[in-house]
Amino acid sequence: MKQRRLGKSNVGAIGFGTMSFGGIFGATDNATSLACLDAAVDAGISHFDTADIYGMGVSEQIIGTWGRQSIHLATKCGILNGPPRTVRNDEAYIRQCLEGSLRRLKREHVDLYYIHRRQPDVPIEELAGTMGRLIAEGKIGGYGLSEIAPATLRRAHAEYPVTAVQNEYSLWTRLPELGLLQTCRDLGVAFVAFSPLARGMFGRAPLKRDFREGIDFRDTNPRFVEPNLSANLAAIARFRDLCAARGWTVAGAALAWVLAQGDHIIPIPGTRTADHLGDWQVPELTAADMAEIQRILPVGFAHGDRYGDHQLAYVERYC
Repeated sequence: MKQRRLGKSNVGAIGFGTMSFGGIFGATDNATSLACLDAAVDAGISHFDTADIYGMGVSEQIIGTWGRQSIHLATKCGILNGPPRTVRNDEAYIRQCLEGSLRRLKREHVDLYYIHRRQPDVPIEELAGTMGRLIAEGKIGGYGLSEIAPATLRRAHAEYPVTAVQNEYSLWTRLPELGLLQTCRDLGVAFVAFSPLARGMFGRAPLKRDFREGIDFRDTNPRFVEPNLSANLAAIARFRDLCAARGWTVAGAALAWVLAQGDHIIPIPGTRTADHLGDWQVPELTAADMAEIQRILPVGFAHGDRYGDHQLAYVERYC
């Protein structure tokens, strides 16, 4: 697999997101998750991403059980699940969360530590100072911010250099193109794209509305609620036809498109099973391919917002 820069390290151009190990999209088990992690390494993936809130520690525990020390590992803190869901960015809480994550991960150090959501009343410079102290103490290799605006990134980076920003980005979520991708590039910050396969919409088969009520994030997400879901499936069906005609997997083509948007972008798709990793082989997209994808799925094609009002808390909006 080709390499991309993430802080001081070179990592595989495609990373691995482990949110699904916590059961948010469906049932899983440790043996299946461990086999999936092994298969990811065999496929050339070296950067793995988790968080303390994924399954309330379950995802981190699985990675700790796995025990691979040679991987590049990121985790996150800052979201309190509630109810109601809220956030904390004070230093005492961040240190408490980090110690818990390191214990579950069975590590003394994590390569990258994100603030999962920003607490508005904690100055970003104060937060950057906290993360800088953790770096100086050898607890973390670098720090990142998630779901933030370009202005927040510039302020944090001026206080203490940011390693990575993690925001949603895919063929159907294009907001980062309105300043965040450019700011990351200009500052030398990696942009880690979560949900690059649109929460399963660019998976092997068209999604069916059989989400687990009250558990699956998509059950109340506007893009997965009718009539938006049917409209989105119809639009993406044309992309599926293009992939079939070109001999691409749908997931591979969607990842290739994300990768083509900048050398500083690292997508982190996720899966619960090793079987889907074979779909992540990325084709070389020509200029003609990119133009055809743009024609089929123009910017802004998605029906519905990427989050509902109940899911937007502490997500920075800047356009």
